[in-house]
Amino acid sequence: MTSSDPRHLIRIARTGGAEAAPAALDLGARVRELRKARNWTLEQAAREAGLARSTLSKIENSQMSPTYDALRKLAEGLQIPVPQLFTPPQREQVMGRMTVTTSGEGAGHATATYEHELLAETLTQKAMLPYRCRVRARAMEEFDGWVRHDGEEFLYVLTGIVRLYTEFYEPVELRRGDSAYYDAAMGHNLVSVSEDDATILWVTSLK
Repeated sequence: MTSSDPRHLIRIARTGGAEAAPAALDLGARVRELRKARNWTLEQAAREAGLARSTLSKIENSQMSPTYDALRKLAEGLQIPVPQLFTPPQREQVMGRMTVTTSGEGAGHATATYEHELLAETLTQKAMLPYRCRVRARAMEEFDGWVRHDGEEFLYVLTGIVRLYTEFYEPVELRRGDSAYYDAAMGHNLVSVSEDDATILWVTSLK
């Protein structure tokens, strides 16, 4: 498998506990599962996502690696955040659970505008999705419109300076230690305005 294979984007723990070897998540199977959970045909899902039926079929059958734009359209069509495409299906709830992600060990997913490091990816049935992000974007023009998805979102600036653009508010600059909490269904984009790429902690609710 090459590094561009979508199955490399996230790894999950096999059933049996933390000592079990991790298994790669099959993005195509995940997309198919999400579609079938909504009782949608390929045609319906492709229409909702604004993709060609043949493109969606190739994604589901792991015959192509989708671009970030295709992933974004898929997520919008399924009405979920993009990172949720890379989380495993929900299983029986476990009480008193815990996981630790050591520095640099999160599952990576790079795009033209952001470089995500997904955290706590081995836990299922999460109510929120935490991830560390290096903000590559430097201008709004680098985005294909607003990012928006279900749920709420919290961001905390770790290093550098960012400018948060939102659909209904004036842009705001945030520095190390600053944070923002907002409705993720509202259009939003984030760019770095410091000399180096800024890094942030992002937490998205999965609802």
